[in-house]
Amino acid sequence: MFHKEQSKSLTFPLYIAKRYLFTKTSNNAINIITIIASFGVIVGSFALFIILSGFSGLRTFSYNMLDVSDPDIKITTVKGKSFLFDDNIQNILINNTSIATTSKVIEERVFLEYNDKSEIAYIKGVDENYNKITQIDSSLSQGTWLQRDFKNTAVIGRGISNKLTLGTLNYGEPLTINVPKPGTGFINPRAPFYKLETQIVGIYSGTEDFEGKFVFVDIHEAKELLKFHENEITAIEIKLNNLNESDNVAEDLQKELGTGYKVQTKEQLNEVFYKVINTENFVSYLIFTLIVIIALFNVIGAIIMMIIDKKQNLKTLFNLGASIKEIKKIFVLQGFLLTFFGMCIGLFLAIILVFLQKKFELFMIVPNLAYPVEFRFTNLLIVFITITVLGFIAAKIASSRISEEFIDKI
Repeated sequence: MFHKEQSKSLTFPLYIAKRYLFTKTSNNAINIITIIASFGVIVGSFALFIILSGFSGLRTFSYNMLDVSDPDIKITTVKGKSFLFDDNIQNILINNTSIATTSKVIEERVFLEYNDKSEIAYIKGVDENYNKITQIDSSLSQGTWLQRDFKNTAVIGRGISNKLTLGTLNYGEPLTINVPKPGTGFINPRAPFYKLETQIVGIYSGTEDFEGKFVFVDIHEAKELLKFHENEITAIEIKLNNLNESDNVAEDLQKELGTGYKVQTKEQLNEVFYKVINTENFVSYLIFTLIVIIALFNVIGAIIMMIIDKKQNLKTLFNLGASIKEIKKIFVLQGFLLTFFGMCIGLFLAIILVFLQKKFELFMIVPNLAYPVEFRFTNLLIVFITITVLGFIAAKIASSRISEEFIDKI
């Protein structure tokens, strides 16, 4: 019995609300205001979904660029720059079934010379597993990855290449990598550096910072240049079977290795970058939600104008036995339906544009790079909840004008 009464109390206001929404009134001003309100909701929901889809695409694009430069997990030493890769560390890594592969790495700040130009960068000595850890070989814009069959080959970033005006297979003049000789005693001023002369076989691209940072060489050549011991390295980079397990794996490795080592995930290695991307996404959501709120003032205005226009009908409904609560519900539902249908149209248009951008690349950042967008159901749900809740609140505010005193004055 209760459910039947509840169904009746909703069916009657819904029927009247649909009649008011889809039937033109005799007052053209109200019709125009309703159209403007609907257009505002359409534009607001359209813009909000496009922005969220754009940031989703930008986030994925940025994370893919990090796949080129950073491993899933990186192990470094807490004290000093280097450590010995001993049997204990090797057994810990071998026994962890979540690890797909590992790579030993040597990194050090160096001074580059080519012809009359110079640049500060980092040498990065890597073993044969390194291109399985990251997607560095897929980021090569020129040449090939390190050629193990030849000695003293190197791969540099596009930023370093531009600064030194250095291309691939430039056999006329080698790139000289200089490392200051260690020690506090007398150093011969004529020979203050250890030197490694290399031929460039490849140029990689990536983020601006990454492109200007590294010169990749074979790990044995880096050891020889830096005078490292046989098992001495500066880091271990790890590729996982499942990236989603990175936090748990890093925690387990930290416990096993002890406090003498620092175990960092990709997110921890790029903590600032992740925070900036997520903060920009959230701020953009707030800004466009504010725009939607402003647009919904038109909905409030349209409903209030409709209440004033239908005042005689409201008195008739009240005299026939309709309660104030039911009359209020008519305009709450009218505002909700106006918002809902406007949102559906806006989302429909936005989804079409997102898929057109993915397929035909209508909007470009640069001539060879389309603006990245990504369709996600979570974004659809966020827009749906945001617009629906705000539309319902707007309708409640507008309908609060109705009272028994208001109807009696008619």
